[in-house]
Parts: sequence; structure tokens; C-alpha cells
Amino acid sequence: MSKPPAFKKNRINRKRSKAKARSKKRDPLLIDGKRPRPMFVDYKDLELLKKLSSRQGKIIGRRKTGCSAASQHAVATAIKRARFMALMPYVGD
Repeated sequence: MSKPPAFKKNRINRKRSKAKARSKKRDPLLIDGKRPRPMFVDYKDLELLKKLSSRQGKIIGRRKTGCSAASQHAVATAIKRARFMALMPYVGD
């Protein structure tokens, strides 16, 4: 019988790392734990919008921010309005 290849041998002995439990990110637009109706993000609130956009000026995705679909849609609209009104840059530094 021939020896098994080295890569198979190493794969068998390698231990799998356990998956870490991730805490669920909270939606940054919730007010007192409730969703405001109608969902609206003020385009003049630059502190909030800068937190939800990258240094390059890109809109950060839902996975990283923890926004729901409705709030992410409102954030994207607000960032685009702020860009149009020249409050935020289209392209970062």
C-alpha cells in the first residue's frame, strides 16, 4: 500500500476552529427601540450620514451598519440628497 499524500494527512489532523457567536447589530436609526413612521433620515444630519458612509464617500452596506432594509433605503436617499446639495462629497479624500 502506498502512503497518502501529505496534504490529506495534514487536513485530517487539523482542528476546526469553533464559530464565534456574533451579537446582532442594532439599527442606528431606531428611536427608543421603535422604528419611526414614516422612515425618514434628514439629509442635513451630517454626523449620522458620515457614520454610515466610508472615508471614500461610499455608502456602507447593511451588513456592516446593522440597518434594516427600510432604514438603509432611507439612508441611501439622504446621502444622495446631501451629495447633490454639496453637503457631502461624491468622492472621498
